[in-house]
Amino acid sequence: QVQLVESGGGLVQPGGSLRLSCAASGSSIVIYGMGWYRQGPGKQRELVATITSGGSTNYADSVKGRFTISRDNAKKTVYLQMNNLKPEDTAVYYCNSDIGARNYWGQGTAVTVSS
Repeated sequence: QVQLVESGGGLVQPGGSLRLSCAASGSSIVIYGMGWYRQGPGKQRELVATITSGGSTNYADSVKGRFTISRDNAKKTVYLQMNNLKPEDTAVYYCNSDIGARNYWGQGTAVTVSS
């Protein structure tokens, strides 16, 4: 059974940093695109960043220059390094991935940016 498990969320002060991780589990899986989305309080879920199997990346304008997405294919893991965090980055962050012929979501990890 395929699962995406996120970790790394928490409480951080404005200007601080966090690194989120998302590991895919399951045997003999083929992972294609991976990405991060977020849903802030009272907001719709939005794209944060994506990365293809070849390493091409795409970012939301609101996080460009502050967030970096990367992946380790051997570990079946995608990362999101978040720097210079702002209160408006407060959200539940979800991992998303195309694995085989299906699209999967993680359970989410909460990030709170507050002083």
